[in-house]
Amino acid sequence: MKEYKVAGLAVAFIMGVATTALVKSLVDNIIMPFVAVLLPDGSWQEATAQIGPAIIGWGPFLAELINFLIIALVVFMIAKLVLKEQKVTKK
Repeated sequence: MKEYKVAGLAVAFIMGVATTALVKSLVDNIIMPFVAVLLPDGSWQEATAQIGPAIIGWGPFLAELINFLIIALVVFMIAKLVLKEQKVTKK
């Protein structure tokens, strides 16, 4: 029975990678153009702040944070849907 658990984990990993690529495309090609309307200059994704000799790249961090939050939301919704179908029965 252990080989089935490993196979399921491998399938879940592959689906996770594919889902991440799909959601990243969703963010880059569908959601970010709407953000660009609100913030017309798209240079915010490359924005930096210099504090003394250090250069802080807050723009790339903010773009990746938005990407992460959307991926987390999509994964949460998928997991909730899947777990809803697998109701646990008590004996």
